[in-house]
Amino acid sequence: MCRSIKTLRPPFAPEVSQADIEAAALQYVRKISGFRKPSARNTDAFDRAVAQVAEATRTLLSELDVHGVTRT
Repeated sequence: MCRSIKTLRPPFAPEVSQADIEAAALQYVRKISGFRKPSARNTDAFDRAVAQVAEATRTLLSELDVHGVTRT
């Protein structure tokens, strides 16, 4: 689906920055919406979706239990 989104969980990405999460969320929303840059009337919905996907990503990464990886 989104080939430019990299895997963000350990051991593939030992450290994930806020920028990494936001970039992945932006790419995901762009892909599913079909908009690279939304029109003025769709900007709020687009930005809200990016924020929600980023938050869901942070939650997922913090709750994953990956075999052989110790959380700090």
